[in-house]
Amino acid sequence: MNLLFKALNDATRREILEMLKKGDLTAGDIADQFSMSKPSISHHLDLLKQAGLVESLKQGQYIYYSLNTTVMDEVVKWFIQFNKKKK
Repeated sequence: MNLLFKALNDATRREILEMLKKGDLTAGDIADQFSMSKPSISHHLDLLKQAGLVESLKQGQYIYYSLNTTVMDEVVKWFIQFNKKKK
């Protein structure tokens, strides 16, 4: 859970997640949307992968990234438990 919150604590990584909401993208497609180096974007993608928020699939020379909605579901369930009232 700590890796998850660390990953979400950065605006660039949150923006990457927003982009992936629309569909799978290559690392290059993602990097083209930012004014930072490709190695920096790779670092952000690596942190998102470590947190389980994205998955990657290598096809030829490209790496495609997609959202891992399973982790998102688990996070939502975790947050919901705090909203339940005890009787």
